[in-house]
Amino acid sequence: MSVSSLTQRFEQRTLLLSLLTALVAVSVVSLLVGAGSVSPLQALSMLLGNEDSDAHFVVWGLRAPRTLIGVVVGMALGVSGALLQAVARNPLAEPGLLGVSAGAAFAVALALVLGSSAATLRISVAQLGALIGCLCVLGVARWRGVGNDPVRLVLAGAAFSALLGAMTALLLLFDQRSADEVRFWVIGSLAGRRLEDLIAVLPSIAFCTLLVVLIARPLSALALGERMASGLGHHPQLIRALVVLCVALLVGAATAIAGPIIFVGLVVPFVARAFAGPDIRRTLWFCLPIGPLIVVSADVISRLVVAPSELPLGVLTALCGAPVLIAVVRARRLPML
Repeated sequence: MSVSSLTQRFEQRTLLLSLLTALVAVSVVSLLVGAGSVSPLQALSMLLGNEDSDAHFVVWGLRAPRTLIGVVVGMALGVSGALLQAVARNPLAEPGLLGVSAGAAFAVALALVLGSSAATLRISVAQLGALIGCLCVLGVARWRGVGNDPVRLVLAGAAFSALLGAMTALLLLFDQRSADEVRFWVIGSLAGRRLEDLIAVLPSIAFCTLLVVLIARPLSALALGERMASGLGHHPQLIRALVVLCVALLVGAATAIAGPIIFVGLVVPFVARAFAGPDIRRTLWFCLPIGPLIVVSADVISRLVVAPSELPLGVLTALCGAPVLIAVVRARRLPML
């Protein structure tokens, strides 16, 4: 191995460690600040051992669960965005833009309207909706003139998302009793989420973690072309099927507990590739801290922008992610992955 390669790996590992340190720092800030009456000094004093029942409830009962959920949601959306872009060979293939999140959101809204509020069932329904969305995305990607054009693929995904959004609105018209619950959930937010919701998605997250470890190397070979991947002993169709399953489980789990949060799956791989290069394995490693770092940071900002109220996380990520999308589209060279 050359000296330059060793130096590059050392720099990437140092950067990865720095990102993890930043994530820990942001998570601590998430425990200290909020839109409520408990000040950062009160929260810090409680963490240092002083008895304060109000601060204890706010920090450990409200802020800690939403911080943990933000970490898991950020990882899930970041990794799923990188996987979807790799398998679609398209830098704009993002779950929120292409209707994968919309499929999961519509499925959960349907379950809520039908009276199902159980966390495990909601997660399963969301994952089924995300799976259908994934299949639609890959089906559209195979259309001539669409799959080879990132912008056209995004337009097709936007049309699919709009259709599902309209169907969700129709559900609210048919069942006014569930309208408030669905509206609160469909915006996308970490506020009011329970630790039980996070525990319910952990089996899916653990299974996907194992799956990503197994498919990372074959997916890297697939980036060289189907013939090259087949020559190396891999099965392209099986790789794609496993990626679709993994994306559906991750996006469905994230959407079930936090609602649809768009642009995270676009921004995180975009930043990760800037640090890691084109290798999907290194990109996935960088997605793990970058995704939670972006989601938890955005959640902290959402608590402070309109305090004492809160700005929905989905609105904030849309406001911040839209300029990134425009920058990617306006780039002189928009490579296929």
